[in-house]
Amino acid sequence: MKYYIVIPTYNEEQFIALTLQSLVDQTVLPTKVIVVNDNSTDRTPDIVLDFAEKHPWISLVTKTSSAIHLPGSKVIQAFQKGLESIDEDYDLIVKADSDLIFPSNYFETIISHFESDASIGMVGGFCYIEKNGEWILENLTDKDHIRGALKAYRKATFKQIGGLRAQMGWDTVDELLCKFYNWKVMTDESLHVKHLKPTGANYNKTARYKQGEAFYTLGYGFTITAIASLKLAMRKGKPFLFIDYLIGFLKAKIANRPLLVTADQAQFIRKYRLQKMKAKLFR
Repeated sequence: MKYYIVIPTYNEEQFIALTLQSLVDQTVLPTKVIVVNDNSTDRTPDIVLDFAEKHPWISLVTKTSSAIHLPGSKVIQAFQKGLESIDEDYDLIVKADSDLIFPSNYFETIISHFESDASIGMVGGFCYIEKNGEWILENLTDKDHIRGALKAYRKATFKQIGGLRAQMGWDTVDELLCKFYNWKVMTDESLHVKHLKPTGANYNKTARYKQGEAFYTLGYGFTITAIASLKLAMRKGKPFLFIDYLIGFLKAKIANRPLLVTADQAQFIRKYRLQKMKAKLFR
């Protein structure tokens, strides 16, 4: 199966070479890697061009946007810019971050999962961060969720869910829409990817409000939002984030922000989330 990778990047001179080298070292090479340089002020584009000279399947695309790093919008706008430069001759499309080190068998394994079952729409491994000299699971989500840093989609699935939304919550709505359209989402615990920069390292208070807004735009409703907010805040070890998330939700509700999904999809999402919560509570 042919796979294309789009990598949005901004000021990643410290890590981008490690990410690209891990792709060069794959047992099954990507057909194309498009790195989208989003207004970097460091040597990121030069490093990418050095790799592109040696490996013609790597290319650099330039985008100019605000340097403000709000989760979701900036990175997905850059991803969408990368999509503009690719053709349709692929089986899998991958959105990857520029601060990852993939194990050499990562994409060979990903492909084998897709080939094993035509109803699998998304596959991903797990992010690990370094702490006290050890690489440990970056435990921010349930193990059936694929982190936004390393999403691989079947082409038909990607098209049916309408691609990725340039808003916080994009890496949840994509999986929920997969389930809405009866695609399977698969995670592989054997695939350990080194995440060199912890998630949210550059996020400010506005970004924390955006998390609550994302819950609203996913159609969660207040009860599911409150439970999800408490769970996420505790996982991050910052209980007071719970308040920021709820404030963000209420602000979005008062402003009547448009949802990321249709009314039917929102109803499905609420039902699915409640079923998952009940299953965990009574297991």
